[in-house]
Amino acid sequence: MSDAFVKLSGLTLGYGRTVAVPALDLSIREGELIALLGPSGCGKTTTMRAIAGLLDPSDGTIEIDGRDVTRVPANKRGIGLVFQSYALFPHLSAHENVAFGLRLQKLPAEEIRARTEEGLATVGLTGFGKRKPAEMSGGQQQRVALARSLVMRPKVLLLDEPLSNLDARLRLEMRTELQRVQKETGITMVFVTHDQAEALALADRIVLMREGRIEQLGTPADLYARPETAFAAEFMGFENIFRTEGAAVVSDKGRLPLAAVPQSPILAWRPDAVTVGEGPHEGRVAAASFAGAHREYVIDSALGPVKADAAIELPEVPLGGTIRFDLPLATARGLAA
Repeated sequence: MSDAFVKLSGLTLGYGRTVAVPALDLSIREGELIALLGPSGCGKTTTMRAIAGLLDPSDGTIEIDGRDVTRVPANKRGIGLVFQSYALFPHLSAHENVAFGLRLQKLPAEEIRARTEEGLATVGLTGFGKRKPAEMSGGQQQRVALARSLVMRPKVLLLDEPLSNLDARLRLEMRTELQRVQKETGITMVFVTHDQAEALALADRIVLMREGRIEQLGTPADLYARPETAFAAEFMGFENIFRTEGAAVVSDKGRLPLAAVPQSPILAWRPDAVTVGEGPHEGRVAAASFAGAHREYVIDSALGPVKADAAIELPEVPLGGTIRFDLPLATARGLAA
């Protein structure tokens, strides 16, 4: 028997005659936090909308907890939604915003009060119930939106880029908060994002999407260290990706020799995997920036631009200066063609 709590089978989605997601298969385990990751237009939000019941598939099925919900209305699927825009009622207090859905269910007043207070406590907002959205920070408003969904006790919670409207500090706080709430409640979460850092920080597994298809699926560690394709490597921060020919890497600009013949048709290096300050190759510094613990260089080489990180302890090389570097085979990631 499958252990899939959410199962998408041959899911085909589109708008008019445009097919956005062709025949997608995906299984999500109960209590798992899955990130749908990819650039704009890759199909991640479209897939989430279909799970929520906001978009009817042209083919395929959606199962939740063993039940086929493909044609079940959105309000009967047991789905919770947290939107990018929070969608709070500005004239209602935090308590009333959280209680809104429970009141629509006509639950007893005491149960509504208890579940609402419990929901606010779960997201760390005990004592904030009387405040209206305008009196709260962006992070606090996002927590109210999260509590509003959680009190409905959904089987699956869907989050559509919920951190994109927050500043850097609040995004970090809300990442921690989402992870805590998910682990404490054990709820199954599907998190849509285009931000690789958010996916790496939050997810149990990442679904990297490209043109409506799954490019790679795995743990954050898998995708970060072991991308399988050039698209996955580039998206996960391998900024130097080159073809190989014999004992050399090549590009449209030129070629550089390697110490040995590689086994892969494509090699990729992260900037911090490029040796700077020594090595057999030489280039001109086309761009340089201070990044705290290291300096970031763009080196104009015979191969074209090479991006490299240098330890802050190394002598600084000015714009236009000559810099030596190496592309070690030991730190390269081999990719399929």
